[in-house]
Amino acid sequence: MRLKEALVSAIDRLTAARVGSPRMNAEVLLMFTLGCDRTHLYAYPERELTSEEFTRFDDVLSQRAHGIPSQYITGHQEFWGMDLVVSPVVLIPRPETEHVIETVLPLAKKLRNPRIVDVGTGSGAIALALAKELSTAEIHATDISAAILEIAKANAARHQLESRIHFHQTDLLTGFRNAEFDFVVSNPPYVGESEADHVQLEVRKFEPRNAVFAGPTGLEVIQRLIPQAHAALKPGGWLAIEISGTIVDGVRRMLNGWDNVHVINDLQGIPRVAEARRAIEVKT
Repeated sequence: MRLKEALVSAIDRLTAARVGSPRMNAEVLLMFTLGCDRTHLYAYPERELTSEEFTRFDDVLSQRAHGIPSQYITGHQEFWGMDLVVSPVVLIPRPETEHVIETVLPLAKKLRNPRIVDVGTGSGAIALALAKELSTAEIHATDISAAILEIAKANAARHQLESRIHFHQTDLLTGFRNAEFDFVVSNPPYVGESEADHVQLEVRKFEPRNAVFAGPTGLEVIQRLIPQAHAALKPGGWLAIEISGTIVDGVRRMLNGWDNVHVINDLQGIPRVAEARRAIEVKT
């Protein structure tokens, strides 16, 4: 089968399986199979696939048609201009999370040597993006899972940032000293179990449940994180966490007593990041 025909057939197959963005998925999986870029797909439409290539392509298409995310099939996902390794043990980094980076950067650039901790780092996406942009920052990243930290460490090494990020296996901020950081950042689990029916089937079925669902309301992890962040931050330090519109009111209530509480919407107008500043204690 020629390359062009294979691509058209794949798009039809994924469309029939009700896979979202079937052309993009077909292109990604064909590029993965052939080890080429998108330009190659359209520059050589008459190229004949070998029997081995066709078999491999058929296999990955079958996986995608059954709902397995293409990122888990290829083992890669782009975030903040970086190619990250992902596996089913970590949440797939999403473009919406880049709003966390955009929130922190202007504030962090005002400091000479900001100290930052990324809580629940997963693939390391947030920590790596901040390390990439802030050459003088001291960056820490935590996760409760040793297996997940291995993925994050591998990504740091791939982008030559391993010397810039300190990884810690711990539950949220357990073990950190008081008033240690200028920034606490996180993309915590924030979906409630009651919302499960509104979450994409492939997310529910294939992405790590404890990275998506926080508990009955979606606020359970954030409820633990906020007081720990307050203790870990220096006076005047900032907290920035990814949220959703479902929990925004609850998060606002939990941030009562913080300064400069602000919610940033994503490009669809959905509340996406909550930022707040630990109050600066005034001596009398």
